[in-house]
Amino acid sequence: MQRTAKLAAFVLVFSLPVQARADATDPVLTVLKSPTCGCCVKWMDHLHDHGFATAVEEPQDLADRKAQLGIGLRYRSCHTGISAQGYVFEGHVPSKFIHAFLAAPPEGSIGLAVPGMPLGSPGMEVGNRFMPYQIVLLNKDGSSEVYAEVASAADQFSERARQAQTGSE
Repeated sequence: MQRTAKLAAFVLVFSLPVQARADATDPVLTVLKSPTCGCCVKWMDHLHDHGFATAVEEPQDLADRKAQLGIGLRYRSCHTGISAQGYVFEGHVPSKFIHAFLAAPPEGSIGLAVPGMPLGSPGMEVGNRFMPYQIVLLNKDGSSEVYAEVASAADQFSERARQAQTGSE
């Protein structure tokens, strides 16, 4: 009897979506990823450190889910964040830009994407190496446009986050 109760508790805990470092006021992004992706976990750590909670789903056909969400092949990366409002954040989009987008979503848009896996983007850090990249605005009609240019690693963070990282405020 006691063993059955422990097993039931174990199953219940491990069948719930993963939610780490969540604050009741943090917006939640559901992250679609493969079970073996390490950079996805690092990207989620970045989100947690900058005001988001996450719930994880590991669908068997990740590509099919991305297609259902309207994310074209040329915009895809290894993971997708989905907001409570249904907006998508494909790839290594910095939290700074997710917050800005959610505060004022452009009309006709479905979200943001960082195609590929640019070196130095959140979750893709390798020492001090950095590759400039663009954040793309994805529109409902399948079109896209540049939402932001990220020219340096510092551009990925808000002024407040930069001050917190350096210890000056």
